Amino acid sequence: MYQLHSGNDTLKIERPLIMGVINCTPDSFYAGSRTSSIGQAKAMINQMIEEGVDILDIGGRSTRPGSEEISEKEEIHRISEIISFVTKEFPSLWMSIDTTKSSVAKYAIENGCRIVNDISAGNMDPWMIKTVAQLKVPFVCMHMQGTPETMQINPQYNFISDEIVKFFQSKISELESEGIGELIIDPGFGFGKTVEHNYQLMKDLDRLASLNKPLLVGISRKSMIYKLLNSTPETSLNGTNGLNMYALMKGANILRVHDVKPAKEIIQIFQQLNK
Repeated sequence: MYQLHSGNDTLKIERPLIMGVINCTPDSFYAGSRTSSIGQAKAMINQMIEEGVDILDIGGRSTRPGSEEISEKEEIHRISEIISFVTKEFPSLWMSIDTTKSSVAKYAIENGCRIVNDISAGNMDPWMIKTVAQLKVPFVCMHMQGTPETMQINPQYNFISDEIVKFFQSKISELESEGIGELIIDPGFGFGKTVEHNYQLMKDLDRLASLNKPLLVGISRKSMIYKLLNSTPETSLNGTNGLNMYALMKGANILRVHDVKPAKEIIQIFQQLNK
């Protein structure tokens, strides 16, 4: 069993957890995840809580393929009211901040978030790693080839699973030496990877589980599903559910999803199968 510690709070991973996506953005790839108003965001959060979410992942900048950077001021503006709402209304609920900027991470943690979730693993901001170490919070370390602007322009690997295992072995050593004690690893499905890369990585997911760090998988409604099935993000829930069950069987500890209730049911079935 893994445990996450942030301040005086502890989150036990005694069963697979659900991380619900809250996009405070106008341009995320899945329209159903966008929140154009505080009222809409609050309604989404309330629904996720009713359905059993364990962590809310709050993001103020879309990282879909081809997305453009925004200023730290704009990013903080987008997330501030949501973080304040959750902290006030649901103080025991864990939040992560989805950002590549150390200043945004620091603001979010100081105002109620408990985890930093960085798609660049600290590579896009030279101050991120030192900031997380100083904040003494868990860090989601994700693999990405390139940047959100460039990552889907002809991504290439020799042997993707070997390369990503080596990436995490190196990153774990680096981050622990910098004083980050609790790491969560995320293979980064869809971030600098073709459809074929994503499925090979999924088949080899147990190799990442063997690194003895909590393993987060985020494949909810992504192109690895809808491109394969010739569908759309809006019609990709069934494929998401199937892949999430497979990920659990391969050792995933946290599912990052747009749809909490289906993920909750999948976890219940998975637990029943493993009694």
